[in-house]
Order: sequence, then structure tokens, then C-alpha cells
Amino acid sequence: MSTTLPAPATSIVRTPSKRTILMCRPDFFTVSYRINPWMHPEAPTDTSLAVRQWETLYQTYLDLGFDVHLIDPVDGLPDMVYAANGGFVIDNIAYGASFTYAERQPEGPAYMDWFAANDFDVRVPENINEGEGDFLLVGDIILAGTGFRSATNSHEELARIYGREVVTLELGNPSFYHLDTAIAVLDPAPGFTAPDGSGPNIAYLPSAFNETGLAILRERFPDALLVNEEDAAVLGLNSFSDGYNVVIASRAKDFERQLRERGYNPIGVDLSELLLGGGGVKCCTLELRR
Repeated sequence: MSTTLPAPATSIVRTPSKRTILMCRPDFFTVSYRINPWMHPEAPTDTSLAVRQWETLYQTYLDLGFDVHLIDPVDGLPDMVYAANGGFVIDNIAYGASFTYAERQPEGPAYMDWFAANDFDVRVPENINEGEGDFLLVGDIILAGTGFRSATNSHEELARIYGREVVTLELGNPSFYHLDTAIAVLDPAPGFTAPDGSGPNIAYLPSAFNETGLAILRERFPDALLVNEEDAAVLGLNSFSDGYNVVIASRAKDFERQLRERGYNPIGVDLSELLLGGGGVKCCTLELRR
């Protein structure tokens, strides 16, 4: 798969940085229950297709030079492929997940066991949270989602653990039930400063947030990319960036255009089968920050 695309229509030169991530093969993926609007258990799913699409994403990351770690999937946990929900990792500290729905609760200990076995400092959560699904590191702050899955008191716990500013954003559209379905972090490195002297870039869907959250985003990120409803509906914002290359849903065409105009290199992948469970590129990707 080629990752070479036409030169961006901008003079800004962006630099990729190596990412270390955790993924989980969807060997047991299916939709057998409904815990979000994307899931329809009555409709058939194709596990082998989900695996092939996931393998394309996995190979894309390898081609970009990422350090990719794998956690073994567990039979009976079909959503374990969405590794981003398994925790949140900064400074070698892994804050574990505590899932809202009973169907996913065993995933929390499975991921914490992996963190412990790989020499992370594991913090067992006191509050309901769904990991990097609702927690996004943007520069030196943490954007934290609530409204559907992660409880607001987990945000306070997060601030205590990491000693960083945590900014709460309330989600209001059940189709975008995790923060990483409504916001894409385009410049992920802590301390990042853009070539033009500005701070880190994000992209987001305005209609996913309540008025308070929207006001916060407008104030803090005045130059953010605003993604349209059509691209958001294929989880185009559920993307992963190394500061230059941005892996996105292949059907998010206008988002792709905007990224290229800002000097990024968008790389489209098809995860349509995993979308049936309510997840995309970022959902399958948990960043490990040592």
C-alpha cells in the first residue's frame, strides 16, 4: 500500500514523529449486543473481512515506522479490537479503563494485565472511564470527554495522576459517544509549536458538543479544522496522526482535502466492517507514551 500522495497546497512543512502504539487483532469481532447507535446485532458481520481491514491498518502503521505492540484478543470480548478504550498512557503511567457497560467490563483488567507485564506503572481506576476513547493529549493538556461513557470524576482522577490540566468537554450526540469520534488531534507531541508559531492543531465536529464545550473549543483552538457531518458520519475524525501523516477513514473526502491544504499527508484506510461496532482508526489505536 502506497502512502505517497500529491504535495500539499501549502508552504508549511510538517515533521512526523515516531509513534508507539498498542493494537488488538479482531479475531473475535462481531456485533452481538447493542451499546451504541452504530451497532445492530440483527445485521450480519464478517469477522474475516474485519481482520483483513485491520491488517491493512496495522501494515500502514508499520510502513510509517511506528513501533506496534499487540495484545492477545480474548474470545467473548468482541470489542477488544478497540484498543484505545483500554486505558490512557503518559509518562509510562497507564491509567486503566473501567467500562460503563457490563459487556465490555472484562476488557479493563485484560489491558491492565498487559500494561503491568510490559513494565508500565498501572493505576487501577476509581471511576468509570473508557481510556483514550475519551481522553486526548493535545500539546500539554488533556481534553476529557463526558456525557455518554466516562464520568466527570474520572477527569479529576486523571488530573491527580498526571499533574496536567484536564479540560472537560461534554458530548451531546449519542452517535459520537467518545471524544475520539468527535475530535482528531493532528499535532500529538507534548510541547508542540507549529511552524507558524501557533499551538497544536485539532479537527472537530461542532454539533457533537454542547454549547459550553463548543465555546471552550472555539476559544482554545481558533484555527481548528471543522469537519462536516458527512465525514464525521464515517468516523473520519476517529483518526491517528504522527504530526504529518494522518491515517483517516478513506470515505472522509472533505476532511482529506482540508488536511492536505494544511500541510498534512492524509492516508485513507477502509475500516467499514469495524464501523459496524462503532469504531474506526483511532478506536483501534492506543498510544503508549513512555
